[in-house]
Amino acid sequence: MRNNSVIVFVLAMTLIVGTILTALFMWLSPRFKVNEILANKKAVLTSVESYLPNKVKDLENEAVEEIFRSNVEQYVVDFEGDPVDQDIIINAGYPSGMAEEIDMAKEEKKAEEDKLFPVFVYQAENGDKVYVTSVRGNGLWDKIWGNVAIKDDFNTVAGVAFDHKGETPGLGAEIKDNPAFGAQFAGKQIFNAAGEYVSVNVQKGGAREAYAQYEVDGITGATITANGVRDMMYNGIQDYLPYFEKVQGESK
Repeated sequence: MRNNSVIVFVLAMTLIVGTILTALFMWLSPRFKVNEILANKKAVLTSVESYLPNKVKDLENEAVEEIFRSNVEQYVVDFEGDPVDQDIIINAGYPSGMAEEIDMAKEEKKAEEDKLFPVFVYQAENGDKVYVTSVRGNGLWDKIWGNVAIKDDFNTVAGVAFDHKGETPGLGAEIKDNPAFGAQFAGKQIFNAAGEYVSVNVQKGGAREAYAQYEVDGITGATITANGVRDMMYNGIQDYLPYFEKVQGESK
């Protein structure tokens, strides 16, 4: 009889705790989503930080939202560079139908023809227009990702913002923690003099003189992570080339 009482007690506690956790999850989920989208917006703005009067980390949340309302246009395009209807975006699991909600980890698992690519177009106060792309790849231990801002010549990098899930502090984690690493990308070009797409190479030992426009210095002791950034840049930006070509065609 005593054993039966213990079993009933355990089952009752499991039910109660499970109910409480489910309720908390349902209650907090909207807040988690809001914070996730806000973090994404901050990452986008970090890639164009050179155009902002303040560092993104110093901006209040409302200031971030205001910049997005006033200076950022959002688009979602497909693998051919064409705009995606909002209904398709919503049906893909993004209720707002906006680029800010696109989950690149989720999109990465899809077939190429089904992927959705967010585009953020930042209109700077000086008149410059900058196109922010989202890229994702593999580091040493886990996923790495980032935002790459391209100027409206569709060749020159305006800035980058990288992040990671589990790279080693002081080594691979430097892609996020060391501002000097990301700063190297500003001004680099993704096409060579012959008009061939080359992206930006992360070169161990520093950019070679003949390729200075397309290379940055790697991270000492973090070759695999640096190579991951190189591959992420090449593959990630390449996904946006059809969109760039169509925007250029429309402007002629």
